Order: sequence, then C-alpha cells, then structure tokens
Amino acid sequence: MKQLKRVTLLTVLMVMVGMGASISLKAAIGVGAWDAMAQSVSYLSGIKIGTIGMVFNSLCVLGQILILKKNFKWIQLLQLPLNIFLGTLINFFLYDVLGPITIDSYMINLFLLLGALVLMALIVSAVMVLNVVTFALEGFCMAISQATRFDFPKIRQGMDFLSVAVVLILTFGFSLPLTLREGTIIGMLLFAPLMGFFMAKLRPLFKRLDLLEEESVGKVEIKSGEQYKAMD
Repeated sequence: MKQLKRVTLLTVLMVMVGMGASISLKAAIGVGAWDAMAQSVSYLSGIKIGTIGMVFNSLCVLGQILILKKNFKWIQLLQLPLNIFLGTLINFFLYDVLGPITIDSYMINLFLLLGALVLMALIVSAVMVLNVVTFALEGFCMAISQATRFDFPKIRQGMDFLSVAVVLILTFGFSLPLTLREGTIIGMLLFAPLMGFFMAKLRPLFKRLDLLEEESVGKVEIKSGEQYKAMD
C-alpha cells in the first residue's frame, strides 16, 4: 500500500513536471542547458521536443546500464516508462494546449518563466525526496561519478557545458533560434536555492505522511543536496 501511494504520487508529480517544462518552453526566453539542447535539436529536425527528450533520456538510462553493469539497480528501469510519459506530456501541453496561444508581452513571458521555475523546483524537490526513481540525466551523471570517482557536481556541470557547446554549434552552424537566453541565467541563479528551500519543507511532510523509505532518508538528503548544487 505504501509503495502504491509513492508510485501514484510520483505519477502526479511527473504530470506537473511536464506542465512546468512546457510553460518554461512556451515563455521562449531561455531554458536550462539540457533542455536548450533538446530544443535546438527539435528546431533542426522538426521532431517535437518531448520526443527528442524521450530519446536523450533513454540514452542516459542505457548509459547507466553500460557503466554500472551488475551494480545497476533494476528499479531504475522505471525511468524508461517515466521518460516516455513525461515526453508525451510535454508534447501535449506545449503543442496541443499552449500551442494555439500567442503571447506578445515580454513581461507575461517573464512571469510565466518565473512561475514555471518555482513549480519545477517544487516538483523536482518532491521527486528527489520521495526517492522512488531518479531523473535519467542525473542518474547517468551519478553512474559516471561512481565509475570514475569524480565529484557528481563537477560531472553534472560538465554535462551543462557540453550541452551549451552543442547548442552554440547547432545555433550558429545551422542558423537556428538561440535557446540560451536570460531565462537560462535566471534559472541557474534561482533553481538551486528554491530546491534547498522546498526539500527542507517537504522532507518532514513526507515523513508524516509515511511516504518515505526510512532506510533511504539519509541517503536522499545527501545525494539530493549534492545533485542540485550544479543543476540548471
């Protein structure tokens, strides 16, 4: 019964992640480095961004399996259906729900971005505290960290630098719209502090609601704190 509650909550949280990500993309004033790379590939290929995200995140899961081998925890295969679910939600919200809406005001777009950042920080915090399954990119970076002994934050930051490099190459090489803008910087400044605030509030709440696996509570706190120092 406890696991059912945890998985049900995770599913609801993923719906909200899809909604928040779609709002930030709709604002069109810059997204995080990883999302910006997916958006640039979407511009180049004509494939919907949620579908590109499914491919990228599935490759991250495959990378975890190849790196960790027998140490890979098979419950993390839940990342695959969750990736497909999340990508489908982003396509639905971004193209079907928000697609027909035109927003010409920069201030409205800015408020949309800020609202999406707060929502995303809240939901990602909840997912990390719940600790049913990790996000694919973070799981991939953690696998590299485990195999190489390099610090997780440095590897996660390195992925951001790599994503930025790919975005710039695609943007100037194929004359694509620039997906790295002021919203990217705003996210870098606000996301991690918001994560720290929300995780501190959600952890005791989830304990009271009996949603946490007691033996992993300490690990969640350590890992999540490390992970999101370098998150975009």
